[in-house]
Amino acid sequence: MAAERKFVKENLRRVLLKEYLLKETERAGFGGLNIVRTPLGTSISLIVERPGMVIGRKGQFIKKLTHEVESRFKFENPQIDVQQDRNPNLNPMIMAQKLANALERGWHYRRAGHSTLRRIMDAGAKGCLIIVAGKLTGQRHRTEKFKAGHIKFCGEPAEKHILRGRAIAKKKLGVIGVTIIIMPPDARLPDEVTLKDVTLEDLAEKGVLPEETIEELRKAGVLKEKAETPEGEEGEPERKEEETGKEEVSVGGEEGEKDAGAKPSEEAVESSGKGKEDSPKDSDQDSKAGVDESTTSPSEGEKVEEVKDDGTSESG
Repeated sequence: MAAERKFVKENLRRVLLKEYLLKETERAGFGGLNIVRTPLGTSISLIVERPGMVIGRKGQFIKKLTHEVESRFKFENPQIDVQQDRNPNLNPMIMAQKLANALERGWHYRRAGHSTLRRIMDAGAKGCLIIVAGKLTGQRHRTEKFKAGHIKFCGEPAEKHILRGRAIAKKKLGVIGVTIIIMPPDARLPDEVTLKDVTLEDLAEKGVLPEETIEELRKAGVLKEKAETPEGEEGEPERKEEETGKEEVSVGGEEGEKDAGAKPSEEAVESSGKGKEDSPKDSDQDSKAGVDESTTSPSEGEKVEEVKDDGTSESG
C-alpha cells in the first residue's frame, strides 16, 4: 500500500500544480502542462497562447512562478519552459476558456457555441463536440451539444487521438460547465488504409512469392524475363537509333528545302533572261510582220484588179 499511496500523492501534487498554473496564467491562454523528472531536477513545459505575459518584464513573473512551485508544491529544482501554441484554435483547453469567457461577458450560449465550433472546424479539425451544461436560460439545468465532423467516443482511437478541454463560466444564476472534444487533423484512424501499386515482378524480386509460383507464372506468360543488359547501357541502342533516324530526317529535310529553294530561283532567273532576250526579237518580228502585211495587201488588190481586167478583156 505504501507504493500506491506514493503514486496517489504524486498525482495529487501534479493536479494541484496544474490548477495553480491555470489560475495564474489564465489571461495568457493556458493550453497544457507537461511535467518530466530529470536527474538535474523537474522540467515543467508550459504551453500558452501568449508567452510574453507569462515571462513578464525582465522575467519577473516566471521567477515568481518558479519560486512558488519549489516552495509550495515541493518540486526539486523546477525549471519552467514556456512554449507558444502555434495553432490555438485546435487546443481544446484554450478554446474552452475562451468560450467560458464569452458566456461570462453575456453572449448567448447558442451564438457562442456555434462561433467556437466554426473556428475549430475552420482550423482543420476532423471533428469537434462542444457540451455546455448549467443554468443557461432559466432556473432549470440544461445541457446543450454542438457537434461537427467525426468524433470517436471509445476504443483505442479515442484514447490515442481525442483531445479534451474543460472550463467553468461563473454567472449570477450559477456556474456553467464547458467541455470541448477535438479530433485533430493528423489523427489517423484504423480504417484509413493506403494501397501501394505492387506488380508481380516486384513480388518475385523481393522473394515474397515462392519459386514454384514464379515458375508457373513465367510458363503462363504472366512474368516476362528481363533482358540482361550491361550496367549503364540500358536504353542506349534505342536512343541511338532514334537519334540517327532524327538526324536522317533532319538532313533530308534540309537538302529538300535547299533544292526546293534553289530550283525556283534558277527557273525564275532563266525565265526572266529568256523574257528579256525574246522581248526585242518579238518586237522586231511583230514590226516586220506589220510591214509585210502592209506591203502584201496592195499587191493582192492589184492582182484582183488584174484578174478583173483579164476577165473583162477575155469576155470582150
